[in-house]
Amino acid sequence: MAKRKRLTPFGDPALPENAAQDLETKAMFARYPQGYAGTYVRPAPIADMAGAAAATAAMEEMAEVLRNARESGRMVLALPLDQVQADHLMRDRIALDDDEMAALVDSLRARGQQTPVEVVALGPDRYGLISGWRRLKALRQLLTETGDAEKYGSVFALLRQPEQASDAYVAMVEENELRVDLSFYERARIVAKAVEAGVYADDRSALRGLFGSVPRARRSKIGSFLTVVRALDGALRFPETISEKLGLALAQRIEADPALPARLLAALKAKAPATAEAEQAVLSRLGTVEKPSQKALTKTALSVAPGLRLRDLPGGGFALEGDRADAALRARLLDWLRQQ
Repeated sequence: MAKRKRLTPFGDPALPENAAQDLETKAMFARYPQGYAGTYVRPAPIADMAGAAAATAAMEEMAEVLRNARESGRMVLALPLDQVQADHLMRDRIALDDDEMAALVDSLRARGQQTPVEVVALGPDRYGLISGWRRLKALRQLLTETGDAEKYGSVFALLRQPEQASDAYVAMVEENELRVDLSFYERARIVAKAVEAGVYADDRSALRGLFGSVPRARRSKIGSFLTVVRALDGALRFPETISEKLGLALAQRIEADPALPARLLAALKAKAPATAEAEQAVLSRLGTVEKPSQKALTKTALSVAPGLRLRDLPGGGFALEGDRADAALRARLLDWLRQQ
């Protein structure tokens, strides 16, 4: 008869690690594959309930953290391209530089999207683009070229919640002021469009709202370009190439001659310039005044008395000059004019 060993009670802490090999038990029950029951003790039901409640609370807290991060713009979202409305705002960028766009496409193809765009929620699965128009356009171009929806079918975005429409326009302008060298015409155009859309009440508030952080002198020049934008927008093919000097001269001439815009529009239509240089030549010829040469000015001087000459000035004015054109003559002229 086989010699039997005494079995140690279940759960005995003194049980050696290899005790299972020495025990002679009936290992016919599937629930005891090692030949003994082990030390499992089922927790009380109240412990199960407490654990489940704690897990649920943790999940709810995590969901709330994620929701707050999403709504406050601290979570990067991956949005399908067809859910993002690119023309939600009137864009300040008129034309794209082909070389810059090609470089952006190459960068996205090689490294993927590194910087998220900014969007605002418009409804279920609908978003309006605030900033990042070039990145969105480049991703759509890559999707069309490659058909790779997994790689280029979505755009990384941060969700913004502007309190009013002007905040969205400011966000767009501020990003482009940092990233893109906008022309004075493009800056003035977004001011005009924002006023037209009712985002701002007038030009002054739009200039201060959109470009409040730029130097005052630059903001004044943007305001001067508004005259050019409202007179010629839509008729120019290369408005972003208008230089600061030409634009300011055009603004001054248009304000002095209300009929000038009609002449400029007619000339642009007749010439139909195909290049930026040709278009600027038309604007320069009609929109600026050449400074008369010294020889021409000398011919217009008229001697009215010994030591005193009358000179015609560009624009219809005149001036007195000569040895007798002194402070005393000026005082007498002022007295005479006040008596007329």
